[in-house]
Amino acid sequence: MTEKRERTFAELLDYLFREVHPKGRGSYTYAEVSQGIRDTSGGAVSASAIQQLRTGTNTNPKMQTIRALAGFFGVPPGYFFDEEVAERITAELSLLASMRDNHVRDVALRASGLSTETLETIKGFIERARTLEGLADDETSSR
Repeated sequence: MTEKRERTFAELLDYLFREVHPKGRGSYTYAEVSQGIRDTSGGAVSASAIQQLRTGTNTNPKMQTIRALAGFFGVPPGYFFDEEVAERITAELSLLASMRDNHVRDVALRASGLSTETLETIKGFIERARTLEGLADDETSSR
């Protein structure tokens, strides 16, 4: 039985940058995240500090910074500390990314709170349905 390796803060933050962004465009810039934190929480985290955390140059963020980043990306702060929470959030984000179509958004919203195992099962059903309907895998990656 292979034990899973805990992901680093940088890996977890990088995942959020890659997966959580407005539809039809790429990742947020560090400046956008910094400004978004200022706009929503009144806190201040510089773009360079965010870059250092994402690249692993800084591996010891303050709790205030963790809360601000979690709030910006819409995840609980526990995402950065608890591997079980991180796995659940990762599965939810993966499911949401595969369901960007307006017609299935309600299904994604109803999936919130389900276990990681259940979310992975649902994702499997969706992938099988896509295969049966002749839809390419790369169609879901154009987030």
